Amino acid sequence: MKLFVSEGNPHCLKVLAALEVAGVHCDVHHVPHEERVVPFLSRPALPALLLTSGLHLFSPNAICRYLFEVSGQDCSELSNRWLEWEATDLQPALQQSLHMAVLQGKGSEVSKVLQGSLNYMEQSLSKGNTPYLTGDAVSVADVVLWAALYPVLSDSSLALGEHASVKAWFDRGAVMHGCQSAAQKVLQGKGLQGMKSFMQRQPALQSSPRGDVQPCNGNPAEAEESEPAVSVEEMEAAALTWSEGLSSSPVAADRAHPILPQDGKRNLLVTSALPYVNNVPHLGNIIGCVLSADAFSRYGRLRGWNMLYICGTDEYGTATENKAREEGLTPQQICDKYHAIHSSIYKWFQIDFDFFGRTTTEKQTAIAQNIFWKVHKHGFLVEDTVEQLRCENCKRFLADRFVEGICPHCSYPEARGDQCDKCGRLINAVELREPQCKVCRQTPVVRSSKHLFLDLPKLEAQLEQWLDKSTSTGDWTANAKQITRSWLRDGLKPRCITRDLRWGTPVPHPDFKEKVFYVWFDAPIGYLSITANYTDQWEKWWKNPSQVELYNFMAKDNVPFHSVVFPCSLLGAQDNYTLVNHLIATEYLNYEDTKFSKSRGVGVFGDMAMDTGIPSDVWRFYLLYVRPEGQDSAFSWADMALKNNSELLNNLGNFINRAGMFVTKFFEGSVPVMELQQEDKKLLAVVGWELQQYIQLMDKVKIRDALRHILNISRHGNQYIQVNEPWKKIKGGDTERQRAGTVTGVSVNIACLLSVMLLPYMPTVSQTIRDQLNAPQSCVDTVLQGTGAFVCCLSAGHRIGTVSPLFQKLEADQIEDLKKRFGGQQPEDEPPKKKMTAQSAGSAPPAASAPPAAAAEVASVNGGDPEKAKQLTQAVTEQGEKVRALKAQKAEKAVITAEVSKLLDLKKQLAVAEGKSAEPAPQKGKKK
Repeated sequence: MKLFVSEGNPHCLKVLAALEVAGVHCDVHHVPHEERVVPFLSRPALPALLLTSGLHLFSPNAICRYLFEVSGQDCSELSNRWLEWEATDLQPALQQSLHMAVLQGKGSEVSKVLQGSLNYMEQSLSKGNTPYLTGDAVSVADVVLWAALYPVLSDSSLALGEHASVKAWFDRGAVMHGCQSAAQKVLQGKGLQGMKSFMQRQPALQSSPRGDVQPCNGNPAEAEESEPAVSVEEMEAAALTWSEGLSSSPVAADRAHPILPQDGKRNLLVTSALPYVNNVPHLGNIIGCVLSADAFSRYGRLRGWNMLYICGTDEYGTATENKAREEGLTPQQICDKYHAIHSSIYKWFQIDFDFFGRTTTEKQTAIAQNIFWKVHKHGFLVEDTVEQLRCENCKRFLADRFVEGICPHCSYPEARGDQCDKCGRLINAVELREPQCKVCRQTPVVRSSKHLFLDLPKLEAQLEQWLDKSTSTGDWTANAKQITRSWLRDGLKPRCITRDLRWGTPVPHPDFKEKVFYVWFDAPIGYLSITANYTDQWEKWWKNPSQVELYNFMAKDNVPFHSVVFPCSLLGAQDNYTLVNHLIATEYLNYEDTKFSKSRGVGVFGDMAMDTGIPSDVWRFYLLYVRPEGQDSAFSWADMALKNNSELLNNLGNFINRAGMFVTKFFEGSVPVMELQQEDKKLLAVVGWELQQYIQLMDKVKIRDALRHILNISRHGNQYIQVNEPWKKIKGGDTERQRAGTVTGVSVNIACLLSVMLLPYMPTVSQTIRDQLNAPQSCVDTVLQGTGAFVCCLSAGHRIGTVSPLFQKLEADQIEDLKKRFGGQQPEDEPPKKKMTAQSAGSAPPAASAPPAAAAEVASVNGGDPEKAKQLTQAVTEQGEKVRALKAQKAEKAVITAEVSKLLDLKKQLAVAEGKSAEPAPQKGKKK
C-alpha cells in the first residue's frame, strides 16, 4: 500500500495518526498539495491510499477505517456514527474555524463556532462515563476526531474549561506517540500557521456549519448521505461513459457443469459452513453462512469471475444421535429427513448453490481416511489416554453434546461439554462443574479411554507461516483475525480427533476400530467430499492453491476450526491442498431482545419464514441489511416492517415504478430521446461514484455496507424526479417536453442499473425489474465490469414492458400478529394459573432430581451465595423464556420435558444460593 499526504493538510493528520496507532506498514509519500495521485479525478485529492489491488481510497475517514480494519480492529456501529458526524457536522465547523484562525486572524472567535460540537461531545463523554468515545479502548473514531480537532484545540487561545470531559479525552490522545508524531509530520511544529499554504488553496466557504447535530442512532445504512461533490471534468467523464452504451462483447453463457478452474480467469471456490443436519436452520444460521455466501457468489458471477459455490449438511456426530433418540428414528433416517428440510428452505430463500451435498457418503469416508493416514504417516498424530465422562445409567461414554454443566471459566450454568456459549471458550467435559447427562439428568462419572490427537504444537510453525501470508494478502474479517490470534497467543495444544461414538466416519487404525472421527476433524473434510460428489475432478479445486482462491463463510464461533484445526489437518497431510485465502466471519444475529438457538427453538426458523406470506426477497433484503458484519445485530419485526415500507416501498420501489410509468404514460412505452444538461451529467457522475463504492465494498465482502449505495442511488433518483417534475413539463412546450423526456430516460436507465446491483440481494425483484423494462441481458454483463460503468442500457426508442409495483406495504396489525406468533411467549390470553399448570405438567421424571452437588449445598446452607444467586437468577429467567418459546412453537414433548426439568433444577439451585430451602414452594399463579 502507498499513502500520499501533503504538509499542512489537516486531513493528512488524521490518516497519519491512524497509520501510527493501528501499526500498519505502509509506504508514505509526501507530495505537493496540487499533486493529482488519483488518476480518474480531475482535481487533487489528498490524502489518498493506493491499495495493492490498484484501487484508490481518497476519503480521509474511509482511509482511517480501512487502516484499522487491516490491523484487525473492526469499526463498530458507534464508531461509524461518530465518523459520519465528524464528516457531516464537525468538519464544516472546523473548516470555518480554521479559515477564521489561519486566514482572517480571528482565532478568538473560534470557540463560538465550535461551541455546539464541543457541547455535544462533552455530553456524550460525560453521559457515557467512558474515557473514549466508544468505550474503554481507543477506536478509530477517537483517532479521527482527535486529529481533526488537534489544530484548534492545541492552540492555547481556545479554553476548554467548561468542557472538562472533552479536555480529559483530548489530553489522553495527546500522550499517544502516534498522534503526536503525526501532528509533527503535518504541521512541522508551526501550529495553525503550518496550514496556511493549504488553507489558501481551499475554496471560499459557502454556508455556515451545523454544529448541534448529533450522530444518528440507527444503522449507518439508514442515513441519507449528502451527494458527493463532483467536478465539471467528472461530469463530462461520466457523460462520456454513459454515451458508450452496452458492451458489444458476447453475452455471458449460462453456467455449464461441472464448473472447473480456468486458465486466465479468477477462480473462486466459495463454501458456507456446513449446517448441522439435526435441526431446522434459523435466520441467524441463514445470514451467517449460506445467504452471505450466496450474495457474494451472485456478485462474483456478475463480475465475470469463475465461481464454484458448494455446501451441504453436516450429518455425523453426537447432535444427530441425540436428535434420532428424541424422534425415535435411526441416525440415517434423521439425516434423510432434515437434509430434505434444509434443501427446501435454501431453495425457498433462493440460495443458488452449484451443488448442495451431505457428509454421509462413501467419498467422505475415503477422503477423510486418506487425510488421516497421510497425517499419521508424517508423524502429526499422537496417542493419549483421556478422562471422559461416562453415564452409568445410560451405560455409555458421554460425547460433548450429551453433557452440560457450569462453565469452569465464566460460571455460565448451561455450558456444553465442548464449548461455552457465553464466553466462547473451548472446554473438556471433565472440566465442567456439576455435570449432568442430558439424556437422563444423572451425574456422570470420570473414566479413562485411549484416543488419537492431532499434534497442533508440532504444526504450529507451519501454521503461523501460512497464516501470516493468508491474512496479509486475503480478506479476513477482523473477528476472524482476532479469534485466530487469541488461539495462537495462548499456545496450541494437541486436539483430540476421535470419539467413542457409533455414528461417524470410522477410524481406520486397527487400534481404534471402535471409534469414529471427531466431528471437527471430519466435518470440514465435507467440503472436499461434497465437491468430489459434484465432480470427479474435485482435486482441480482442492489441490490447486496456485490457481484457486478459497472463500470460507461462517459465524464467528466456527472460526478456530477453519483457521487453525482444519488447516493443520491439511498442512499435516502434505498433499498440496488449497487452504483458505479469505475467511469471512459474521458476528451473531439475535432475535428481538433474545437469542436464536437450534436446540431451544427460540426465534424464526427457515420453514416458519416460508409461511409468513412475506416474499423471500424481502427476507433476503432485511437479513442482508442487518447482517452482523462488525458487531452483533438483531432481527426485529418492527424494524423489518420499517425497512420494507421506507426503503423498499417508498424509496427503491417508488423510484423504479415512477420511472417506468412515465415511459408508459407519457411516451407510449418507448424510452424518449435524452439531451443531457449539466444537471443530468452531475447525476450520472454521482450515480457512477455510488456504483464504484458498491463495487469496492462488495469486492471486500462488505455486503451490508454496499447495500447502502443501492439505496443512495434510488434516493438520488427520487430527488432528481421530484426537482424536475416531468409530469408537469410533459404538458408544456417543446423545450419542456424534451426536458421531461430526458429526465424520464435517465431515470429509467438508473432503474435498469439498480436491477443489476440488486441481483445479489433480491434476485427475483432484480429479474422482475428487468422484465418490466425489457432490459437486454447484456446490461447484466456490462455495468459491473472493471471499476463499474454506468452506461445507457436503454437507448432512445427502446420499448419497455408492463410496469407494476414491486413491493407491498407490511401493515402494523400484520407485523403485530407475526411478532406474537414467533415471539417465544405464551399466548396473552392464557390465564396465569394455566401457564403455571402447563409448566408443572412438564415436571421432570424422578431421574431429573437435583445432582448430588446441589444436594450437598442444601445441607450446608448458611446465608446463601449472593454472587451465585445473581447468576442463577439470570439463568432461571433465560430458561423460563426457552420453555415458553418451545411451548409456543409446539416443540416435541420430550424436548419440552427436558427443558422444564432443567428449569426446576435451576430454581432449586437458586433457592440454595439465596439461603432458602430447596424444596419447591406451593405453586402459585404468576403475573406476567
